[in-house]
Amino acid sequence: MNPAPSIVFFTTASGAGYGLLFWFGLLRALGVLPDSWSFELVVMQFVFALVTVGLLSSLLHLGRPERAWRALLQWRSSWLSREGVAALATYVPMAVLTLAILLGHGPLALVAGLLGAAGAVATVWCTGMIYASLRTVRQWHHPMVPWGYLLFAAFCGAAILAALAALWGEARPPAMLAALLGGGAIALKRAYWDSIDAPRPPASPSIESATGLGRIGRTRPLDPPHTEQNWLLREMGFRVARAHRAKLRLLTQAGFALATALAVLALPVAGAWAALLLVPASLVAFAAMLVERWLIFAEATHTVTLFYTGEA
Repeated sequence: MNPAPSIVFFTTASGAGYGLLFWFGLLRALGVLPDSWSFELVVMQFVFALVTVGLLSSLLHLGRPERAWRALLQWRSSWLSREGVAALATYVPMAVLTLAILLGHGPLALVAGLLGAAGAVATVWCTGMIYASLRTVRQWHHPMVPWGYLLFAAFCGAAILAALAALWGEARPPAMLAALLGGGAIALKRAYWDSIDAPRPPASPSIESATGLGRIGRTRPLDPPHTEQNWLLREMGFRVARAHRAKLRLLTQAGFALATALAVLALPVAGAWAALLLVPASLVAFAAMLVERWLIFAEATHTVTLFYTGEA
């Protein structure tokens, strides 16, 4: 599949924002974050910025962005619609939490933070299910995909929260979470790649099953349906070279590993030393997420390519 820059950035930025909101709402309720009015407001500014910029960037991929609101009406059957509804609904506790922080209303901030955390999980899960529900793309129709979206959002959010908390003097709880989640992200991504690289079972879609000629022997198209490049080939038939894929996979793992290592190194220190480690860790985690998200699109193959090459 052709990785659209707007969708790659949207899933990365909004995922990081929702991950930040989740850990902020949860850890704030546990009382393990810096007790600072300015710190909490800065965190919420990052949440609003990441989520809003990410959601707005997703509109750039639409042919008629002004009609995007119509997708919200299909929430009974569409994960895309459910994602939009969940994203808009999560703005309510986000706004209430910010207002409660400004007014110094502790109980209201506690409830709004937990509701915001729940909304963040629901929104990211819906985003992952948009792709996991597509049976025509085997790399997406995979049980690890929605859990990966949740794990990577939680990892990036924890890394950003740790970096911000370090600037206010106490970052050990979110840094510990970032270190644990970083290791989990590497393990899950390797397991996912091993799974999609494994030989496909005989029941997988093929030109033989599509034409019903498999009982005769191996089938191949004599002529392609089109003699010129078309939209389907540009969008659905995009292929990343094997050498480039290996390099990008290595780059993704290296980014996750470096961010995790920096978070681990920051655990025994505090203050400026912790910030010097955790701020780069958050930037590296975000950059690695951009590469991972580009790759998950570039590696995806749509079954429509059976009609052009005989392989999907």
